[in-house]
Amino acid sequence: MRKFARGMTAAMIAALPLVTVPASATAAGTAATATTLSGRLAAVKTAKQINYYPSAAGWSRMWTDFDADTINADLAKAAALGADSVRAIVFPSVFGYPTPKAEYTAKLAQFVSLAAAHDMTVKLTLFDWWDGYTDITGSTTWANAILAPYRYDTRVIAIGLQNELEPTNAAAIAWAKKLVPVVRAAAPEIPVTISVNEASDLAKLKAAVPVDYYDYHFYGNSEAALAEIRLAQAAVAPAPLVIGEAGASTVTNTEGEQAAYLARVFEAAKVAGIRAVAPWTLNDFATGAIPSSGVAQSAAQYKFGLYRTDGTAKPAAGVVQAAWAGTAYPSSLLDLGFENASGQSPWSPYLPELGVATKTTAVARSGKWSVTMKNTGKTSAGSPSYRVAPIVPVQAGQKWHAEVWARGNAATGATQIALSWFDVNNKWLGGASSASLPAGTTGWTKLSVDQAAPAGAASLQIHLKSGANTGTVWFDDVALTVS
Repeated sequence: MRKFARGMTAAMIAALPLVTVPASATAAGTAATATTLSGRLAAVKTAKQINYYPSAAGWSRMWTDFDADTINADLAKAAALGADSVRAIVFPSVFGYPTPKAEYTAKLAQFVSLAAAHDMTVKLTLFDWWDGYTDITGSTTWANAILAPYRYDTRVIAIGLQNELEPTNAAAIAWAKKLVPVVRAAAPEIPVTISVNEASDLAKLKAAVPVDYYDYHFYGNSEAALAEIRLAQAAVAPAPLVIGEAGASTVTNTEGEQAAYLARVFEAAKVAGIRAVAPWTLNDFATGAIPSSGVAQSAAQYKFGLYRTDGTAKPAAGVVQAAWAGTAYPSSLLDLGFENASGQSPWSPYLPELGVATKTTAVARSGKWSVTMKNTGKTSAGSPSYRVAPIVPVQAGQKWHAEVWARGNAATGATQIALSWFDVNNKWLGGASSASLPAGTTGWTKLSVDQAAPAGAASLQIHLKSGANTGTVWFDDVALTVS
């Protein structure tokens, strides 16, 4: 790969030629090609890849409103997080079909050069917003034209035939069976993949369309990420699997939960032996940045970014940087002392209609903050609580210990710390609770609970609960350990 000097402007980079190997190099032979493909596939399996669109130009607008300076600045930001690869998604409806327009192939070439300037490879995803599955001739013409400049270009690490292809669509599968060989012939040294969302879809895809590796988009329950990832691995074994997208929206989650979500996915992937996890996406989208044409997007889609629209980092950016660097996550990630700012905590209420935990500075064992509950109810559904899930993935045989310091003022009912276990389908399997805080008015008292993960457990929640309490309790300084 040619190394470009950092600090070059987008215009300077655009003026540089593509780095390609002459057509005569095809005489290298099958053995050499296989070795090169194998090396590229090894790089795919360890890539620190970011999914990318500019904040103000989502989906097709990245290309219709192409802004090289913004892209250059964004890629510098991604590289600073530790990214060494970036995904670019290409639209036949925008680029021109079946013959791509020179204007758009030039923009793609510039994007590849911009990425290379930051020592980042590019994954090309073709045929987005596409349902023309009966047009094999046109699809072949278009794919060949898009890929021709990159036939032996080492800056392109992988090619995705289509994003989230539907394996139950017979026309789509028939099309993919014919187009995968086309793409392989157009770029014989670049691994080819197709992405899907569900483990069951991976099994169907593998049975129908063999590719070089499989791309799993994870938006499931992060608390059970290890169990879900292992199902996906089993569906495609022995073929390689990467997580090509993973993320949580801060429309439907706090920024603290988004950070914890990604940390759980990274940790589960590591335990499963998967080293490539690509966050979706670098930036939040500005209002109106996602075009109304193509696939309709929900409001939640606007807030999956590691960075807000003003360019400031969310806690998730620190998680991704730590995961890619192999260093410890920020100590505040689980907010075990309740000191995080508003919106930065992964804790959430359970049965809030029976009582809601609130933060307070009136009483604290350490730091400035604690969590308080008062005048709570209790029903057959249980007691209200404040809950969080650990970052460490649940595995058989683990022994978990959880503790919290609690105090009460005229407390009644039951105030405890509890463990709750769930299977991969989020079915409750049972749990264990600590002894209750003594009734009445008490000083800080440590409550603790120990339990081994039961058979079938895929996830764990820690609950600070207080039910049928006509008084007030406070919680502070949670601790979790696993052995």
